[in-house]
Amino acid sequence: MIHLTRLNNHPLAVNSDLIKFVEQSPDTVLTLVNGEKIVVRESAQEVLERVVHFRRSVLQGIMLWWDNRAALPPTAEGAGSSPEEK
Repeated sequence: MIHLTRLNNHPLAVNSDLIKFVEQSPDTVLTLVNGEKIVVRESAQEVLERVVHFRRSVLQGIMLWWDNRAALPPTAEGAGSSPEEK
């Protein structure tokens, strides 16, 4: 989710996966995949930067999880082997 501001200064959180288009004309208009349009105060460039920042943070979290998972010792049950290897 990215945090944006409606033209009336009310905060808004948008699921960035649902954004289909970001247009600047002169206001910034987000078109969602369902056809809904949202007008926000932030520039198109700022919206794009927030989407990129959000997605990087998600991917970084996945990578941290993956790295930590690889560093864990094998479990006592499976000792790192599949059931076919037993």
